[in-house]
Amino acid sequence: MTTEIIWLSKGKPKTLLHKGREYRSGISKDQVESFEVTFERVSGDDVENHEFHGGADRVVCLYPYEHYAFWESTYQTTLRKAAFGENLTAKGMIETNVCVGDVYKIGDAVLQVAQGRFPCATINKHTNINTILNKMIELGYTGFFFRVLKEGTITAKSDIKLLEKHPKQVSIASIHHTYFHQQDLSKIETILSVDELSLEWKKRLIKLYNQLLSK
Repeated sequence: MTTEIIWLSKGKPKTLLHKGREYRSGISKDQVESFEVTFERVSGDDVENHEFHGGADRVVCLYPYEHYAFWESTYQTTLRKAAFGENLTAKGMIETNVCVGDVYKIGDAVLQVAQGRFPCATINKHTNINTILNKMIELGYTGFFFRVLKEGTITAKSDIKLLEKHPKQVSIASIHHTYFHQQDLSKIETILSVDELSLEWKKRLIKLYNQLLSK
């Protein structure tokens, strides 16, 4: 599958407005021609709530461009660029094909897939669609996060090159659907065997595993 960057975006937290009420979030991002990625952050980019967002396992957020057509058709609307607060909007990187532990070279940075996104209600506010979060969870159209293995510069014209496919091939989609919908002990065990999975998702899955065991 051909991969391609569509938009490159970054932004600091802002005071935004939804239905007459103010809220603070880093979800609103502007398109740029390039940015630097370090082990901790994208230059010129940040989150509002560091307890639930950001960190070394969630440095670069990617959202598949293919999903935009679905959302716009479903809700009969036109979404803004980087509507889901992502840094990279890209073709050929959908959740069913991307696996935790996969390593990519983008520009001169080297990134590793660390986890799927755990979406929150801010997406409803930012898109002004009050059911999109639930639909996103239903379908698994969440996007995902990279950790940084080698710092560098990514430009809007950078190629996305797969350097290493993780041997266990546990996709972002399979993790999402196991957690939210299938809740199968053996599948959770398989996912937890992937060392490269972020600590946040390991904790969520261990908690779910223990709950299922106690039933």
